[in-house]
Amino acid sequence: MNTLEIKNAPLIPITETVIYPGIANRIFVNEDIGNNIKELIVKDNTLAIGLSTKDYRGLVQLTADSFYRIGVLMKFDKIQKSDNGFIIDITTINRVKVLDFTFEEKQITANYTMQEDILDVNEDEEQEMIIYIKGLMKELSHNFKGAEYFVSILDGLQSLEEIMGYTVPMMGLPLKTKQTLLEIDSLKERTLSFIDYIIREKDSVHLQLEISKKYSQRKDKNYREAMLREQMKNIQAELGELEGDLDEEIDYRKRVQDSDMPSDIKKIAFKEVRKMENAQPNSGESNVIMNYLDLLLELPWTSEIKEIDIEHARQVLDAHHFGIDDVKKRIIEHLAVMKLKEDKQGSILLLVGPPGTGKTSLGKSIAEALNRKYVRVSLGGVRDEAEIRGHRKTYLGAMAGRIIKGINNAEAKNPVFILDEIDKMGMSYNGDPGSALLEVLDPEQNCTFTDHYLEVPYDLSEVFFIATANDLSTIPAPLLDRAEIIQLSSYTNGEKKRIAIDHLLPKVLMDHGLTDQMLQIDDTAIEAIVENYTAEAGVRGLTKQLSKIARVVSAKIVSKDVELPFVVTTENIGDVLGNKTRRHEKAGENNKPGVVTGMAWTAVGGEILFTEASLMPGSGKLTLTGQLGDVMKESATIAMSLIRSRLGDLTNGFDFFKYDTHIHVPSGSTPKDGPSAGVTLTTALASLILGKAVDSKLSMTGEITLSGQVLPVGGIKEKVIAAQRSGITKILLPKENEKDVVDIPEEVRDALTIIHVSTIEEVLREALGIELPECKTVFNQPDGGSKVHLNLSKK
Repeated sequence: MNTLEIKNAPLIPITETVIYPGIANRIFVNEDIGNNIKELIVKDNTLAIGLSTKDYRGLVQLTADSFYRIGVLMKFDKIQKSDNGFIIDITTINRVKVLDFTFEEKQITANYTMQEDILDVNEDEEQEMIIYIKGLMKELSHNFKGAEYFVSILDGLQSLEEIMGYTVPMMGLPLKTKQTLLEIDSLKERTLSFIDYIIREKDSVHLQLEISKKYSQRKDKNYREAMLREQMKNIQAELGELEGDLDEEIDYRKRVQDSDMPSDIKKIAFKEVRKMENAQPNSGESNVIMNYLDLLLELPWTSEIKEIDIEHARQVLDAHHFGIDDVKKRIIEHLAVMKLKEDKQGSILLLVGPPGTGKTSLGKSIAEALNRKYVRVSLGGVRDEAEIRGHRKTYLGAMAGRIIKGINNAEAKNPVFILDEIDKMGMSYNGDPGSALLEVLDPEQNCTFTDHYLEVPYDLSEVFFIATANDLSTIPAPLLDRAEIIQLSSYTNGEKKRIAIDHLLPKVLMDHGLTDQMLQIDDTAIEAIVENYTAEAGVRGLTKQLSKIARVVSAKIVSKDVELPFVVTTENIGDVLGNKTRRHEKAGENNKPGVVTGMAWTAVGGEILFTEASLMPGSGKLTLTGQLGDVMKESATIAMSLIRSRLGDLTNGFDFFKYDTHIHVPSGSTPKDGPSAGVTLTTALASLILGKAVDSKLSMTGEITLSGQVLPVGGIKEKVIAAQRSGITKILLPKENEKDVVDIPEEVRDALTIIHVSTIEEVLREALGIELPECKTVFNQPDGGSKVHLNLSKK
């Protein structure tokens, strides 16, 4: 077995390339390495190892891991100084394998052995390979100018080592690929891999040339078409066939100059015009700039100040909307303030109320009252911030946001802008549109609103923004803080009747091609529709029922199966509309002990709720059902504690620990929660335990404390309207809600007996006719010890 001879020689780091054996070469090195090589030449030690680095970061930072292990042994022929280093002519001798390294301050030495080639190619095979490689390289070089010198040198090379040594360093292969090729011991395998790389390089060059040729042809075609269009336009102008306004459309520079844009916006517009003029005709960039300039030119930048006629506004609101006097009064007050301010700052109103109460139509009436343009944007389901602020122009298909598009569609800088369903916006990974609206609805900021697509500030301070919502709880607090909130409550049955007669029926007749000579509806029939076929706070369902009647009558008229006019009365309304569909809870005739009527507020108006309590043998457990939230569960626990501590001898020895109590609020599929059921729950438990029934025509609302105090609650107007609508005649309200009664329509107040209570004693006195005993906590020591006793006695 032959033992390889280990030798030692200086090591020269080769960066960004790989040197192959068998040919003279020229390398560039920095000053440190160049000075070391000069010392070697002086010492007549001209052999060194050329080894490629994986990642060169300076001589001092090199380690053994920085190098590949297969390199070449080389001889220095000539060294000369150049800018920032030295140029050295070398002759490569053979491949070597480095075994280990020695790192000194400015020099690296290494132990190495010769890495001999496996000569598995005979002379004939080598000549065939050489001819084939030279043919490939000549074919490849035809695609490049100045390749004659390269080909002439290639023709003079007579061995595979020389050809690879000359060609591989100049090929556009990755450094690792060149090193992998160098490390192959088999000459045949190395040559075949080298041929494979040449073929790939040739195919890549051909593909690039083909793409470049197609692009050049397409570019020439576009240029030729542009020139032909220009010539055609000149010919049409000579013949007088060119449209008079075509030049105006094309000359963006003139249009920008003549526009009413502010001077700072004009500068930006002119900059875009210059970009468009320098862009290729019909290019994608040119189209994007044209769309952007079109938006800048179409947007209104100035507005006409119109005097606000308060009396006219009042007449328009009264003509379009029946009832809601408080709301109309608030709007008139708001318009009066706008008139007195005499500045350009816009206004922001938030109309909140159940569906169908006229929030959107109020906005339209305000626009008519102010003689301004009207624009509406629905925000329900919007989850992307770009819907408000627009997309960046860099995105494909970018466009302005809904605010700027709305202003552009209105063609006015000071329209009445309706932001519908602002409470139904969502959030997603695309951002929070609610946060994007903060700048729009802030009077201190919207004078410089910047749309992402527009990229220039736009003044929204003259816009009269009106937002609508059904529920305030889903609107972010910062957004609420920027608007003046106006609440719209439920309509009473009487108001619905007047709205149907004065507004809805004439519109329905017109929409269905009918007249009052074809279809008439009695006032009593309208009352029946409201009472038996609608279950809503607004009038949207009422409109649907009137439309249903109109469709039925239209079908009869077309089939000539009716005598005109067709009159709808209480007697035939069932034939037209079918069975009654209303499912409002109705007050019963007689309540059993443990059943009490409560009142609740919902996003679509008020409603009554029946609270039911029942006893069964057990161990004092309290069970709650009906999808009650945490607040109502706490109210039920407080109610039970209050009853156990205060009923005293009225229970006739009732043992709470021998019975389980079950409290249920029907409509269990509907979640219920809120601080307004404490009074109802306490009364239901007292009624159950005492065996006394509560008047079925009595309802109540209010929260209770552990000490028996009745706390105020919200939604009084909606709750009372719903109770009266359901047949209730007497209502118990918290004392502190007495101020809210004035908001209840007079016709509802006149039909009810409203009693204000402040303690649980007053509640049970009115509901059950009982007097609660007074609770006193007494400390006594009958056996010499300390013990707490409850001394219950009637007042």
